[in-house]
Amino acid sequence: MKNILYFLGSFFAAALTAFLVSKWLSGFGNPGYVLIGIGQWSLETSLVFFSVSLILGFFTFYVLFRLLGWFLRLPKQINVRSKNIKFNRSQEALIAGLVDSAEGNWEKAETVLIKHASHSGAPLIHYLTAARAAQSRGAFDKRDEYLKKAADQAPGSDVVIGLTQAELNLSGNQFEQALETLARLHSIDPTHATVLKLLHQTYQQVGDWEGIRKLIPALNNNKVLMEAEVKLLETEAFSELLKQASEKGHIEEIQTLWSEIPDYIKRMQGISAIYFAAMINVGAGAEIEHNLADALSVNWDQTLLVLFGSVQSHDIFRQLQVAEKWLFSHPDDAVLLAILGMLSQKCQDRQKAEHYLSKSIDIEPTVQAYQLLGDLLYEQGNKDKASDCYRNGLELASSAIINRIDAIS
Repeated sequence: MKNILYFLGSFFAAALTAFLVSKWLSGFGNPGYVLIGIGQWSLETSLVFFSVSLILGFFTFYVLFRLLGWFLRLPKQINVRSKNIKFNRSQEALIAGLVDSAEGNWEKAETVLIKHASHSGAPLIHYLTAARAAQSRGAFDKRDEYLKKAADQAPGSDVVIGLTQAELNLSGNQFEQALETLARLHSIDPTHATVLKLLHQTYQQVGDWEGIRKLIPALNNNKVLMEAEVKLLETEAFSELLKQASEKGHIEEIQTLWSEIPDYIKRMQGISAIYFAAMINVGAGAEIEHNLADALSVNWDQTLLVLFGSVQSHDIFRQLQVAEKWLFSHPDDAVLLAILGMLSQKCQDRQKAEHYLSKSIDIEPTVQAYQLLGDLLYEQGNKDKASDCYRNGLELASSAIINRIDAIS
């Protein structure tokens, strides 16, 4: 419509100009003439007719050239218009696909996104969203196919595609594939916060505490976790590594780990107990007996006390003497008294052992104390009292089990 109005306007302007020129020239007494000669041919006409013809001819040729230009540009305009239509449809498809994904219509979302991905201005979003939809309906092959197409359509987007792939692998419990992808991304950008966070989560899922330990400096330096979270994670990593080394029976590995643990972690409640327990578990309790005694002298702790009593000392009599010194400051500690009874029994001092165990039971009856006293009385031939101790221990254990069942229910 706009072009038609433009044409009509130009036509009327040309006609009006021709009319005004003819009127102006006609106003002269002698309007003049025009003579054009070509070889033996000549053309003579009035100046009025020539001027009007010149104006109308210019308009005619102008229109013809405009039409010719329009026809020449027509294929390109049709192509552009077609692309715009496809682009608009792809944008509508993207919105529809995102809505379907949010509503859980995975297969529908996947279909509409892939159908229009090639015409979209953002094919990467189409393929990544389709990959998530395929993952949600369990189509892992389709998911990997869409991720590959995303890489082909958007070269240079390795990080965002890799992160999507790693997240999907993690949600599908494909931890080895996730680690492989994240290791590649980490080599591309060692400081990428999301890559580091996903690596941390994956290492925790597979129980790779050595990997977490190596990752902790990067998590701290790049502010992926808060300082308190980093310290907590570092503490957990060293604790788990000590337990793993204990299960393997590697004394040197346990000692090396302990030497590498920062002092502020060593001072945390329960960390030293893990180290001491690991050493005792691998049969190296005698090597840490003195350190364990020093730790108890500084910080009285029931767990450390039990560990001290379980040490297979090279000098049991000295071990008993050290423990007896603690009675001056902790005379009514039932756990200490039970351990003293156990150590006295190892030293073949049955009278002292019976005294300590009986006193421990009087203060706070425990299954272990009843069992130790029952064993001692049985060795002495006092079977009736031994049976009473065993029965009391069983009743105490049964009550504890019943209380746990009641707490659960």
